[in-house]
Amino acid sequence: MLSKQLLITRGSMLRRSSREFWKAGRKTAGYSFSDFLHGYVYLRWPYAYIGIAKGDLRVPAVLKPFVGAMAWLFLRSAVRLDRVEGKREFADRYHAKVVPTETAEQLVTLEQPIELRDLEKIIPYSTAKDILLSDPDHIVALECPCRAGAENPCLPLDVCLIVGEPFTSFVVDHHPNRSRWISQDEAVSILRAEHERGHVHHAFFKDAMLGRFYAVCNCCSCCCGAMKANRNGTPMLASSGFVASAEIDRCVGCGLCADACPFDALAIEDGLVRIDEEKCMGCGVCVSKCPQGSLSLALAPDKGEPLEIRTLLEATP
Repeated sequence: MLSKQLLITRGSMLRRSSREFWKAGRKTAGYSFSDFLHGYVYLRWPYAYIGIAKGDLRVPAVLKPFVGAMAWLFLRSAVRLDRVEGKREFADRYHAKVVPTETAEQLVTLEQPIELRDLEKIIPYSTAKDILLSDPDHIVALECPCRAGAENPCLPLDVCLIVGEPFTSFVVDHHPNRSRWISQDEAVSILRAEHERGHVHHAFFKDAMLGRFYAVCNCCSCCCGAMKANRNGTPMLASSGFVASAEIDRCVGCGLCADACPFDALAIEDGLVRIDEEKCMGCGVCVSKCPQGSLSLALAPDKGEPLEIRTLLEATP
C-alpha cells in the first residue's frame, strides 16, 4: 500500500496537482495522511466512489491497494448504513448545505481569497464546516458523478461546479475529458439554468476535502445520491435556513409549485397550496414556479442560519 514515506521521497510519482493537494493538507490542522488518501481517491475516481457510496457499484480491485483503512471503512459505511448512529456519522463527514440561487451565485463570484471558520450555526455538523477559498475565481464544471452513473440521467451532465484551489487544478488534471475551466459568468449561467430546470443548489463540504467547502452541485431528486440518502434517513443535507411561505389569498391551486418541489414539501389541498415546513429545505424552486407570485422564502431560525457569504464577510473583522 502507498505509504507516507513513499509519497514524500518519491513525490515525482504524483502529478503536480496531487502534490499541491497534499501540501494544502499538511497546512490543515488535524488533516492526516489517511485523510489525504481518502481525498485523493475521492477526487481521482469520483465516478466509482459515488457509485459505491450509492450502492450501485462494488469497489474496483484496482482501487483497493490505494485506499487507506479510513477511506475503505468510510466507503463500506456508505453502503451499510443500518444504524442511526452510523448514518449521522456518515453525514458529519460528508454533507451539503441547501442554498438559494442568489447565495449560490455569491459562492462563485468572489474576487479574493476568504477564510470563514466556526460556522456551526450555518453548517450544523461536527466536521467539515469551514469556508476557505484560495483562488475563488478558479472554477471548473465537472460532469456530475451522480448523473453520469444514472441509467437515464438528467441533462446536461457538466453541472458540478468545483471552486478554488487545490481542487480545481486536480480535477482538470485528472479528468480532462469530463471537466472544463469556466468563468464566473459561465458559472452563474449554469446556476440559473439549473434553477430553471427545477434543480437544487448544494454547497458541498467533506472532511477528506481539507474539511471545507469545495463545490456547488446542482442536484435533481432523481439522480442525486445525497438527496436519496437524505430521504432514506441519512441527514446529508442541511436546510438553507429558509422555508417556503405562501400568501394564500393569491393562490389559485394550479399545482405547479407542488409538481416542481424537489423535497415533496408542497401539496394542493382543497384547492390551495399547503406547505410541510418539516420537509421544506428552503431551496426556492417553488417560488420561481408560481405564476401568481404567492410564494416566497422566509427565514426559519429553527432550521439554522443562511449561508450568506457577503454578510459573513462584512461581519468579519
